[in-house]
Amino acid sequence: MFPIDIWLAYSAACLLLVIAPGPDNLLAVGRGLSQGRLAALVSGMASGAGILFHVATASLGLTLLMQTSVVAFWIVKLIGAGYLLWLGIKVLRSRSLISFQPAAKQPLTSIFFTGFLSAALNPKPGLFVLAFIPQFVDPLRGSVSTQMLVYGAWFALLTAIGFSLMGVFATVLTQWLRPRPRLVNGLNVGAGLTFVASGVSIAALSQK
Repeated sequence: MFPIDIWLAYSAACLLLVIAPGPDNLLAVGRGLSQGRLAALVSGMASGAGILFHVATASLGLTLLMQTSVVAFWIVKLIGAGYLLWLGIKVLRSRSLISFQPAAKQPLTSIFFTGFLSAALNPKPGLFVLAFIPQFVDPLRGSVSTQMLVYGAWFALLTAIGFSLMGVFATVLTQWLRPRPRLVNGLNVGAGLTFVASGVSIAALSQK
């Protein structure tokens, strides 16, 4: 059902997507810098869970509904754009995504839900899953739904591992960044602007 050459090509494409800069891996990096390896792992796993949510909804047809229904598309788009804009404005105002002050640390449950909602409420991954994964699915190899779920779960796992590793590796920079508050402030501003830009790009999405 899953030829090795197709699987390797799919995995390579997924890895390219994982390392591409975006709000979700930026969250994991920020958590790693400010709160250490465990927070980075939790954020990365949360993003993977968000991708898995999109895979499940795509398999159930909800993403297809969003792609064909104007009302559903606008509702999901506005919720996703609003959340990322709120997250970006919050980071710009508090400058706390990357912070070395103990009082600024967040509980792991909050970190998980922030990472999960950032991925789950973003309609781009859902539309991407619907457009990308079927290119590797072949009805002649067995159940289409099974192939969608397996390919999607693998993408979610690679996302979780990739984002977690990014966050963990970022912890190496903690000691170097700690005595450089201006640089840390600049990184927070950049992160906040990235979230805002992502929200604006989602708001500008058109239904195809």
